[in-house]
Amino acid sequence: MTTFPQGFVWGAATASYQIEGAVREDGRGPSIWDVFSHTPGKVADGHTGDVACDHYHRYREDVAIMEDLGLHAYRFSVSWPRVLPGGTFNAAGLDFYDRLVDELLARRISPIATLYHWDLPAELDWRNPDTAAKFADYTEIVHHRLGDRVATWTTLNEPWVSAFVGYGSGRHAPGVTDPAAAFTAAHHLLRAHALGAQVLRAGGAGEVSVTLNLTPTVGDPEVTTLIDGLANRLFLDPVLRGAYPDDIRAHIAKFTDLGLDDLPFEAIDVLGVNYYTIARLAADPASPGHEEYPGSEGIAWLPPHGVPTEMGWEVVPSGLEELLLRISRDYPGTPLMITENGAAYDDVVKDGRVPDTDRIAFLDGHFRAAHNAIQRGADLRGYLVWSLLDNFEWARGYHKRFGLVRVDYESLERLPKDSAHWYREVIARNGLD
Repeated sequence: MTTFPQGFVWGAATASYQIEGAVREDGRGPSIWDVFSHTPGKVADGHTGDVACDHYHRYREDVAIMEDLGLHAYRFSVSWPRVLPGGTFNAAGLDFYDRLVDELLARRISPIATLYHWDLPAELDWRNPDTAAKFADYTEIVHHRLGDRVATWTTLNEPWVSAFVGYGSGRHAPGVTDPAAAFTAAHHLLRAHALGAQVLRAGGAGEVSVTLNLTPTVGDPEVTTLIDGLANRLFLDPVLRGAYPDDIRAHIAKFTDLGLDDLPFEAIDVLGVNYYTIARLAADPASPGHEEYPGSEGIAWLPPHGVPTEMGWEVVPSGLEELLLRISRDYPGTPLMITENGAAYDDVVKDGRVPDTDRIAFLDGHFRAAHNAIQRGADLRGYLVWSLLDNFEWARGYHKRFGLVRVDYESLERLPKDSAHWYREVIARNGLD
């Protein structure tokens, strides 16, 4: 195994709605995902996050697992509807994160807090410009309580998904299918990030971050330029340069007269990168395009090469290496952290173990790709595996398992997979000094 630089951070990540459960306890209000998952036909087999992994009650057990694995850091998200159900402050909801952070610190695990990982309070909507200001108010409340113990703060997780899967294809909550709504939501999410980052900066946050899911494109420039713009530059440029790229600004104008000049800006300290796969593209006049990429008619998404993951995603470790180098080249001086990378496989329990060799091979390849990027000049500070636990995989329900730790959804028993034991050894060989 290659050796990573001193101080390199190893960890894992989760999200509140995917693991916490306890959706009606201690004053928590409904989120758009509560509404969506309880709507027939929206989530596979009618699964919901009502119980999930019951992390709300079992967080001490889960943090003990993290300690056993030797994790340096744990990225979790705060549930907005726990903290401000119906717009009213709920101290009991925030108390949970107090307990979680204290438990992490007691076991020498650095907490990384994500303020928004898709569980928007049900009464709010990203099409409404006021939601960005409400996010800033929520940010101030959470940081005021936890900022003395949490150094790294992430405003949003994957705003592309929130906008284009939530409001474009409608496969995610709130289930809207409207290109104009998708671009409107994207703009307001970017405003929310900047306003939240300003609040964090004013409050003395140690590190301010945002996490973007980024998808390298492969194919002729005539088809990749637009998709790269919609998937990547639409968010990279405003976050890191303070403005939309000219070609994407013109493309948005084809769908909406939304004003784009009211975009505030606040520099970040580290960019969170979520990477899973690439997009292979080709020109095809007969293709209707992709509903999550408005205006992509005439572009075809090609099938994956080789054996994909259970999500149907091609396994391309070199894509991560090139992505990190591309960001370093196009946005110089940007420190990076991989905030999600992992794979879903059809795990099977055998003799009390989960021999998930496919996942080990996946992670090994991507770790090596990340190391190559560092050797070639990328300022990569850490690597957080997705995910610590098997969990509620959004519209796929409980059918796709990404976890290092298997969760039996009936007994809720935790069982570290072989990949977890392997990861422990990787971390031990690359200690944090």
